[in-house]
Amino acid sequence: MANAKAGEVALWVDGKRHVAKLTLGALAELEEALGATSLIALVERFETGAFASRDVLAVLAAGLRGGGGAGEELALHHAEIRGGPMGAARVAAELLARAFRVPEQ
Repeated sequence: MANAKAGEVALWVDGKRHVAKLTLGALAELEEALGATSLIALVERFETGAFASRDVLAVLAAGLRGGGGAGEELALHHAEIRGGPMGAARVAAELLARAFRVPEQ
């Protein structure tokens, strides 16, 4: 089960459940991969709806690696993600939101 308080999100790929999480290393990798000038610029892409499908795939792959999975081994370009493109975008947005959530005291 994904632990929301730890920033984890469940992602179903090809019928298998994976845990995704954006660690600091995964976020740095994501900035580099997407050419984002900052983490805020990356988040704003999702907040404003200006994200591309490659942004979604990059966030999911980084989240899978951050969650301890083999994100680079999963062929996300050809995988069936539960919920289709909109489901994938929702998981990517949730990963970003949880990565920047202030922990409860």
